[in-house]
Amino acid sequence: MKTIAIIDDDPHIGDLLEELLSREGYATLRAYSGTEALYLLERTRPDLVLLDLMLPGLPGEEVIAHIRGIPVIVLSARLDVGDKVRLLLGGAADYMTKPFDARELLARVAVQLRERGGDGALSCGAIRLDPDAREAAVGENAVRLTRTEFAILRLLMRHPGQAMSKSAILERIGEDTPDCTESSLKIHVSNLRRKLRQAGAGDAIEAVWGIGFRLRAEE
Repeated sequence: MKTIAIIDDDPHIGDLLEELLSREGYATLRAYSGTEALYLLERTRPDLVLLDLMLPGLPGEEVIAHIRGIPVIVLSARLDVGDKVRLLLGGAADYMTKPFDARELLARVAVQLRERGGDGALSCGAIRLDPDAREAAVGENAVRLTRTEFAILRLLMRHPGQAMSKSAILERIGEDTPDCTESSLKIHVSNLRRKLRQAGAGDAIEAVWGIGFRLRAEE
């Protein structure tokens, strides 16, 4: 059973989240302040964290800075574009603005947990990726990728249409490609874009100014 930590000082919202997640078969942990959250995370290791930003004791941004290796989905009512960029660069895996749709939240939770647990073949438009066989193709055209290029494409295909910060990409592919650095990431992405374009995928990966990169979602 996957365990999700709910860090929110609003008991009503926390109760709603706990009920929603419990119905889906998740175990839950609760913390009501930033300080309590750090105390909780020192003693337990949940599979995912749902985090409000406006917390007593220690703000959510500082809590994120102490979390390593656990995906964090931020839930906050005060997310403008600047907030979102800072959170992505600061290590958040995803964000949702309050009030949120329960079905969308559950879908985003499932995506983050699936990413940590592995998944089957991925597809986005004409691009197909088989993580187990480590094979990529665009339509009928096989695409030969380096280990780092494969890891980048796999990550982007798990989040189609979502801008991924450079720091988030490096953190999430680091286990597979520890030699990839911020300075070399741009080169790897450039080579990956060229190979996909040559195979017929067009400009599938685009740069997002001030953030990083994203895979164009199929319309």
